Amino acid sequence: MMAKKKSGQNSDRLFKSLESIVTLSKHSEETDQEILGLTSVAGQAIQQVTDTSRLPRLKRFRFQLLHQWLVRNLEPCKVADIGGGKGLLSYLLIQSGWDATVIDPFEQPLPVKFKDIASDSRVKIPLHVKIPYLKGDFQPELAQPFDLLIGMHAHGCNVKIIDAAARYGCGFVIFPCCVIDEPFYPPLGMHWLESLADYAVKQGQEIYPFRLNFKGQNIGLYKEGRCRPRT
Repeated sequence: MMAKKKSGQNSDRLFKSLESIVTLSKHSEETDQEILGLTSVAGQAIQQVTDTSRLPRLKRFRFQLLHQWLVRNLEPCKVADIGGGKGLLSYLLIQSGWDATVIDPFEQPLPVKFKDIASDSRVKIPLHVKIPYLKGDFQPELAQPFDLLIGMHAHGCNVKIIDAAARYGCGFVIFPCCVIDEPFYPPLGMHWLESLADYAVKQGQEIYPFRLNFKGQNIGLYKEGRCRPRT
Protein backbone atom coordinates (compact mmCIF):
# COMPACT_ATOMS: atom_id res chain seq x y z
CA MET A 1 0.00 0.00 0.00
CA MET A 2 2.83 2.40 0.90
CA ALA A 3 4.59 1.65 -2.41
CA LYS A 4 1.39 2.43 -4.36
CA LYS A 5 0.93 5.71 -2.47
CA LYS A 6 4.54 6.74 -3.15
CA SER A 7 4.17 5.82 -6.81
CA GLY A 8 1.04 7.96 -7.01
CA GLN A 9 2.84 10.92 -5.44
CA ASN A 10 5.71 10.57 -7.91
CA SER A 11 3.23 10.51 -10.78
CA ASP A 12 1.55 13.67 -9.46
CA ARG A 13 4.90 15.46 -9.20
CA LEU A 14 5.86 14.37 -12.71
CA PHE A 15 2.52 15.56 -14.10
CA LYS A 16 2.85 18.95 -12.38
CA SER A 17 6.41 19.30 -13.66
CA LEU A 18 5.35 18.55 -17.25
CA GLU A 19 2.39 20.89 -16.89
CA SER A 20 4.65 23.74 -15.76
CA ILE A 21 7.02 23.11 -18.70
CA VAL A 22 4.13 23.28 -21.18
CA THR A 23 2.78 26.44 -19.54
CA LEU A 24 6.20 28.10 -19.63
CA SER A 25 6.69 27.14 -23.27
CA LYS A 26 3.26 28.53 -24.19
CA HIS A 27 4.01 31.76 -22.30
CA SER A 28 7.31 32.00 -24.20
CA GLU A 29 5.55 31.79 -27.56
CA GLU A 30 2.96 34.38 -26.53
CA THR A 31 5.63 36.76 -25.23
CA ASP A 32 7.59 36.48 -28.47
CA GLN A 33 4.47 37.61 -30.38
CA GLU A 34 3.47 40.28 -27.86
CA ILE A 35 3.58 43.95 -28.84
CA LEU A 36 4.12 45.93 -25.66
CA GLY A 37 2.19 49.15 -25.13
CA LEU A 38 4.94 50.68 -22.99
CA THR A 39 5.89 54.32 -23.55
CA SER A 40 8.88 54.39 -21.19
CA VAL A 41 11.34 51.98 -19.61
CA ALA A 42 13.50 52.67 -16.53
CA GLY A 43 12.49 56.32 -16.63
CA GLN A 44 13.50 56.74 -20.28
CA ALA A 45 11.00 57.49 -23.04
CA ILE A 46 10.97 54.80 -25.73
CA GLN A 47 12.21 56.24 -29.01
CA GLN A 48 9.95 55.28 -31.91
CA VAL A 49 12.26 54.64 -34.86
CA THR A 50 10.86 55.86 -38.15
CA ASP A 51 10.46 53.09 -40.71
CA THR A 52 11.05 54.48 -44.20
CA SER A 53 10.70 51.12 -45.95
CA ARG A 54 6.90 51.54 -46.39
CA LEU A 55 6.53 47.78 -45.98
CA PRO A 56 3.92 46.17 -43.72
CA ARG A 57 5.11 45.41 -40.21
CA LEU A 58 6.22 41.78 -40.49
CA LYS A 59 8.25 39.71 -38.07
CA ARG A 60 10.60 38.38 -40.75
CA PHE A 61 12.04 41.88 -41.42
CA ARG A 62 13.28 42.40 -37.87
CA PHE A 63 16.96 41.76 -38.75
CA GLN A 64 16.82 44.22 -41.66
CA LEU A 65 15.23 46.88 -39.44
CA LEU A 66 17.81 46.38 -36.70
CA HIS A 67 20.61 46.51 -39.28
CA GLN A 68 19.27 49.87 -40.49
CA TRP A 69 19.13 51.23 -36.93
CA LEU A 70 22.68 50.09 -36.18
CA VAL A 71 24.33 51.54 -39.29
CA ARG A 72 22.43 54.83 -38.94
CA ASN A 73 23.32 55.32 -35.29
CA LEU A 74 26.73 53.68 -34.72
CA GLU A 75 30.14 53.59 -36.34
CA PRO A 76 31.24 50.14 -37.60
CA CYS A 77 32.71 48.04 -34.81
CA LYS A 78 33.31 44.45 -33.67
CA VAL A 79 29.95 42.78 -32.95
CA ALA A 80 28.85 39.51 -31.36
CA ASP A 81 25.50 38.43 -32.82
CA ILE A 82 24.33 36.22 -29.94
CA GLY A 83 21.77 33.57 -30.82
CA GLY A 84 22.10 34.84 -34.39
CA GLY A 85 20.69 31.69 -35.99
CA LYS A 86 21.17 31.75 -39.75
CA GLY A 87 23.32 34.87 -39.47
CA LEU A 88 21.38 37.30 -41.66
CA LEU A 89 22.03 40.25 -39.32
CA SER A 90 25.77 39.49 -39.25
CA TYR A 91 25.80 39.16 -43.04
CA LEU A 92 24.12 42.55 -43.46
CA LEU A 93 26.51 44.19 -40.99
CA ILE A 94 29.55 42.70 -42.73
CA GLN A 95 28.26 44.06 -46.05
CA SER A 96 28.15 47.48 -44.33
CA GLY A 97 31.79 47.27 -43.24
CA TRP A 98 31.31 45.89 -39.72
CA ASP A 99 33.16 42.98 -38.10
CA ALA A 100 30.40 40.58 -37.01
CA THR A 101 30.47 37.06 -35.54
CA VAL A 102 27.52 34.78 -34.76
CA ILE A 103 27.57 32.98 -31.40
CA ASP A 104 25.00 30.20 -31.40
CA PRO A 105 24.89 26.56 -30.23
CA PHE A 106 23.34 25.49 -33.55
CA GLU A 107 25.26 26.44 -36.68
CA GLN A 108 22.97 27.07 -39.63
CA PRO A 109 23.62 28.06 -43.24
CA LEU A 110 22.83 31.57 -44.40
CA PRO A 111 19.46 32.05 -46.09
CA VAL A 112 19.68 31.87 -49.88
CA LYS A 113 17.95 35.24 -50.26
CA PHE A 114 16.44 38.08 -48.25
CA LYS A 115 14.25 41.14 -48.70
CA ASP A 116 16.12 44.42 -49.08
CA ILE A 117 13.63 46.73 -47.37
CA ALA A 118 15.37 49.86 -48.67
CA SER A 119 14.81 48.94 -52.33
CA ASP A 120 11.84 46.57 -51.77
CA SER A 121 13.64 43.88 -53.76
CA ARG A 122 14.82 40.30 -53.28
CA VAL A 123 18.58 39.83 -52.97
CA LYS A 124 20.34 36.49 -53.41
CA ILE A 125 23.23 35.57 -51.13
CA PRO A 126 26.02 33.76 -53.02
CA LEU A 127 26.29 30.12 -51.96
CA HIS A 128 30.04 30.40 -51.25
CA VAL A 129 29.62 33.18 -48.68
CA LYS A 130 30.44 32.25 -45.08
CA ILE A 131 30.32 34.35 -41.94
CA PRO A 132 32.38 33.99 -38.75
CA TYR A 133 30.68 31.55 -36.39
CA LEU A 134 31.36 30.50 -32.79
CA LYS A 135 29.38 27.33 -32.16
CA GLY A 136 28.29 27.03 -28.54
CA ASP A 137 26.30 28.66 -25.76
CA PHE A 138 27.13 32.27 -25.01
CA GLN A 139 29.10 32.84 -21.81
CA PRO A 140 30.10 36.31 -20.51
CA GLU A 141 33.85 35.69 -20.99
CA LEU A 142 33.28 35.34 -24.75
CA ALA A 143 32.34 39.04 -24.86
CA GLN A 144 35.79 40.38 -24.00
CA PRO A 145 37.05 41.04 -27.58
CA PHE A 146 33.78 42.59 -28.81
CA ASP A 147 32.65 46.23 -28.80
CA LEU A 148 28.92 45.48 -29.03
CA LEU A 149 26.76 42.50 -28.00
CA ILE A 150 23.47 41.94 -29.83
CA GLY A 151 20.68 39.64 -28.70
CA MET A 152 17.54 39.62 -30.86
CA HIS A 153 15.10 37.42 -28.91
CA ALA A 154 18.12 35.44 -27.67
CA HIS A 155 16.64 32.94 -25.24
CA GLY A 156 18.55 32.48 -22.01
CA CYS A 157 21.21 35.08 -22.88
CA ASN A 158 19.85 38.47 -21.80
CA VAL A 159 21.19 38.50 -18.24
CA LYS A 160 24.53 37.11 -19.46
CA ILE A 161 24.75 39.91 -22.04
CA ILE A 162 24.08 42.58 -19.41
CA ASP A 163 26.62 41.01 -17.03
CA ALA A 164 29.23 40.75 -19.80
CA ALA A 165 28.75 44.39 -20.79
CA ALA A 166 29.23 45.47 -17.17
CA ARG A 167 32.36 43.33 -16.80
CA TYR A 168 34.14 44.18 -20.06
CA GLY A 169 32.84 47.65 -20.94
CA CYS A 170 31.20 46.67 -24.21
CA GLY A 171 27.80 47.94 -25.28
CA PHE A 172 24.69 45.92 -25.99
CA VAL A 173 21.46 45.90 -27.94
CA ILE A 174 18.91 43.38 -26.70
CA PHE A 175 15.30 42.63 -27.59
CA PRO A 176 14.19 40.43 -24.67
CA CYS A 177 11.23 38.13 -25.25
CA CYS A 178 10.84 35.17 -22.91
CA VAL A 179 12.25 34.19 -19.51
CA ILE A 180 13.21 30.60 -20.40
CA ASP A 181 16.69 29.59 -19.14
CA GLU A 182 17.30 32.96 -17.47
CA PRO A 183 18.68 33.03 -13.89
CA PHE A 184 15.79 35.00 -12.41
CA TYR A 185 12.16 35.89 -13.08
CA PRO A 186 10.57 39.36 -13.08
CA PRO A 187 8.78 40.45 -9.92
CA LEU A 188 5.00 40.12 -9.88
CA GLY A 189 3.41 42.86 -12.00
CA MET A 190 6.63 43.75 -13.86
CA HIS A 191 7.30 42.78 -17.47
CA TRP A 192 10.49 40.86 -18.26
CA LEU A 193 11.79 43.76 -20.38
CA GLU A 194 11.30 46.19 -17.49
CA SER A 195 12.92 43.75 -15.08
CA LEU A 196 16.03 43.49 -17.27
CA ALA A 197 16.20 47.26 -17.67
CA ASP A 198 16.03 47.65 -13.90
CA TYR A 199 18.74 45.01 -13.50
CA ALA A 200 21.07 46.88 -15.88
CA VAL A 201 20.42 50.25 -14.22
CA LYS A 202 21.20 48.82 -10.78
CA GLN A 203 24.59 47.78 -12.18
CA GLY A 204 25.23 51.43 -13.09
CA GLN A 205 24.61 50.94 -16.81
CA GLU A 206 22.79 53.70 -18.69
CA ILE A 207 20.29 52.29 -21.16
CA TYR A 208 18.21 53.79 -23.95
CA PRO A 209 14.99 52.05 -25.08
CA PHE A 210 13.81 52.20 -28.69
CA ARG A 211 11.05 50.56 -30.74
CA LEU A 212 11.38 49.11 -34.25
CA ASN A 213 8.51 48.57 -36.65
CA PHE A 214 8.09 44.78 -36.64
CA LYS A 215 5.53 42.42 -35.13
CA GLY A 216 6.16 40.87 -31.76
CA GLN A 217 8.28 42.18 -28.89
CA ASN A 218 9.84 45.11 -30.76
CA ILE A 219 11.31 47.23 -27.93
CA GLY A 220 15.10 47.14 -27.69
CA LEU A 221 17.43 48.24 -24.92
CA TYR A 222 20.67 49.92 -26.01
CA LYS A 223 23.71 50.55 -23.83
CA GLU A 224 26.58 52.54 -25.31
CA GLY A 225 29.96 50.87 -25.03
CA ARG A 226 33.03 50.88 -27.25
CA CYS A 227 30.99 51.13 -30.46
CA ARG A 228 31.03 54.90 -31.10
CA PRO A 229 27.81 56.75 -31.97
CA ARG A 230 27.60 58.48 -35.33
CA THR A 231 27.76 62.25 -35.09
